[in-house]
Amino acid sequence: MSFKLIHKTNKIFTEGKFYPLGADLRPDGVNFAVYSRYADEIYLLLFNDPYGDPADIIKMPSQTRFIWHIFVHGLKKGQLYAFKAKGKYDPKRGLRFNENKLLLDPYSKAITDKVINKNDLLFSFDTNSPDKDLSFDHRDNANIMPKSIVIDDNDFEWQNDTPPDIPMEKTIIYEAHLKGFTAHSSSKVKYPGTYSGFIEKIPYLQELGITSVEFMPIQEFYVEDFLVNKGLTNYWGYNTICFFAPEISYSTRSYPGCQVNEFKMLVRELHKANIEVILDVVYNH
Repeated sequence: MSFKLIHKTNKIFTEGKFYPLGADLRPDGVNFAVYSRYADEIYLLLFNDPYGDPADIIKMPSQTRFIWHIFVHGLKKGQLYAFKAKGKYDPKRGLRFNENKLLLDPYSKAITDKVINKNDLLFSFDTNSPDKDLSFDHRDNANIMPKSIVIDDNDFEWQNDTPPDIPMEKTIIYEAHLKGFTAHSSSKVKYPGTYSGFIEKIPYLQELGITSVEFMPIQEFYVEDFLVNKGLTNYWGYNTICFFAPEISYSTRSYPGCQVNEFKMLVRELHKANIEVILDVVYNH
């Protein structure tokens, strides 16, 4: 399946600004900005259904310092979106633009689901071709790819939160895997293996006398194909795909994007207990 990537929308839009990167919600709409030095064209795709066809395909009108940008009037929090890019396909030069492939916003604050490489549709090349990764895959993957979600950064009450300022010589760090900490039924929490479940165990951490929790990766991560094919998963999370999006599988999934506020609530409640939060951020996997 493929479709021609052409501009089709009834939305009102202007050129917007090249900052900040990502989707920036404003009172009258959303500003989108994404970096690509070598793209010839970038398209913003808007969705009403996370696994449906795009409701709008908008050619981004402006580029500043290799950042493509657009402001779409009337969009609200919760809007689902992604990008597609046109450009040269020359793998030997490291150029793999393929307009058939949907692209998550690198600055996503939340995505709709786990990214799974169904039928190798994530690849820009045809895995069955004798040319291997020098080939070109014409299949469209918009229906199987999760979407980025527009998040309202002000939709949370921090209650005058202030991070504890623990002197280094008094710091006692507890390293924890967020899911594993409460995943077992013996934890007796309402939502095992989640941000919310971790909050319920804060009194236990206080009893231990620790001053800081260091979380193993809680950013959105990809589960490698060979693990999925074996019915396994990437438990540890050392394969980040969205550095600004909390991992969806650690949320209650009570509504799209709930992982953002649930993670913020965890940070706020740990701070209330005078416990610092340290994040393990992984760039080299």
